[in-house]
Amino acid sequence: MSRTVSSWILSSARNSIVLQGKGRLYSVCIPNRNKIKWKLVFSKTRPYPAGSCSLDNIFFLKKAFRHTSTEEEQFSFQLSPSQINEILRAGELSHKILDLNGKNVNSVLRFESNQLASNTPIEDRRSAATCLQTKGMMFGVFDGHAGSACAQAVSERLLHYIAVSLMSRQTLEEIELAVECMKPVLPILQWHKHPNDVEYREITSQYFESLRVYWQHLLDLDAELGFSLEEAMICAFKRLDSDMSLEVQAPQENELMRNIALQVAFSGATACVAHIDGVHLHVANTGDCRAVLGVHEEDGTWSTLPLTRDHNAFDEFEIRRLKREHPRSEEKTLFVNDRLLGILMPTRAFGDVQLKWSKELQHSVLENSCDAEGLNIYQYVPPNYHTPPYLTAEPEVTYHKLRSKDKFLVIASDGLWELLSNEKVVQLIAGHLTELNVQKPQLAFEKPVNLGYMHSLLLQRKSRGIASLDQNVATHLIRHAIGSNEYGEVDQEKLAAMLTLPEDLARMYRDDITVTVVYFNSEAIENYYRNN
Repeated sequence: MSRTVSSWILSSARNSIVLQGKGRLYSVCIPNRNKIKWKLVFSKTRPYPAGSCSLDNIFFLKKAFRHTSTEEEQFSFQLSPSQINEILRAGELSHKILDLNGKNVNSVLRFESNQLASNTPIEDRRSAATCLQTKGMMFGVFDGHAGSACAQAVSERLLHYIAVSLMSRQTLEEIELAVECMKPVLPILQWHKHPNDVEYREITSQYFESLRVYWQHLLDLDAELGFSLEEAMICAFKRLDSDMSLEVQAPQENELMRNIALQVAFSGATACVAHIDGVHLHVANTGDCRAVLGVHEEDGTWSTLPLTRDHNAFDEFEIRRLKREHPRSEEKTLFVNDRLLGILMPTRAFGDVQLKWSKELQHSVLENSCDAEGLNIYQYVPPNYHTPPYLTAEPEVTYHKLRSKDKFLVIASDGLWELLSNEKVVQLIAGHLTELNVQKPQLAFEKPVNLGYMHSLLLQRKSRGIASLDQNVATHLIRHAIGSNEYGEVDQEKLAAMLTLPEDLARMYRDDITVTVVYFNSEAIENYYRNN
């Protein structure tokens, strides 16, 4: 990135329009080959007072080299390669599925994940877990808006709701009996977490009680056959969203728990969750996160298989759905400036009760919440708000039977997809796989092995470029997403500039990015078809 461009970025930021009050008017720069367009976007901000119990105050990624404001006098876009790597790799997470008796029968070989903040703190969340009382693994990416509280709650709770929905009646009865007798409860999930992944322990008891009421409801249904996986995922999404709405309406003496419930309900999150059991892959999506399969065709080429649709104002199915659900008189006001009621880009999401509750209910809850104003939560009724709810958390579920040529699954927040196409993402991962295989060091040592020989091996390895290669493919994707030039190559100056953008400017150029890549075990998939 040239000095001229760097200077232009700073001057454009310093001249952006800022309105005092409950919201901020961001001037967003949208590059377009021949010209630059500026779009004004109204965005709620939620600055929490010192000492307030905000989830946002807990979770953040390293930003040691990031400027806090465009008003800083000593402003530089310079970062060394090691500093760039330190920032990019701070959120890396990887997990390899253990071989049992030398044979991995799981269709998941390993997964790699990473995230990079644009908002401070980051509003994205991610989850990965192995089901212990049922079969399979689950992976989720959650994109928060108007704060991180809703995304945090959904990332902690949704996989539990799905797992409970899939349990047999006998298992549910055993768990309920253990709770009644005050005995240890069987673990439901084995989590695979990054050390920075937070958990809000102060409210865990309330979350558990809501989950218990849910499984008691399932027991009352008296359905021996239980849910199909698609039904279980849909029911879990809808039930969790309903529980979060009810929890903020219930009387609560504990101030901390009451404030968290408020923040969760009045912020929002989109969600994409994959459940993988053998060759059976189900993806449930609410909003504009995305899941894409990377397929290695017989002729050696790579292709993409999208497993989700973006639920937003650009999707014809969503437009028709909302028009069916609301009176004809509202057809022209449902979408304003490509946003739902002129407010929200996604048309499905958790939380966001401002677009689900009646005006009266919003007023009642906020009137009885003495801390709402201190948390910067205000009742805002958009124009033409006549027949709520306008928003739903019900997911769209896609089923795919894995084949040996299905090599990996990518789940990511829209921060990645805004910068890279499906095809480019699959191409980058395929290239990364090839590069890793080519650059794998040879382990056949000459004898006797001496220090000089080992030193020459290390120099060969370094000359091949393995020292600078991202081992984590999610980091590889993020590096290319924010640092690529028009030729598809990573420009170190542009990368440094994008990573040092100050907090009041970063959101104009990129969103939070969260990526999880799940690699499949082709041998286990082939064995399934061979044995069946």
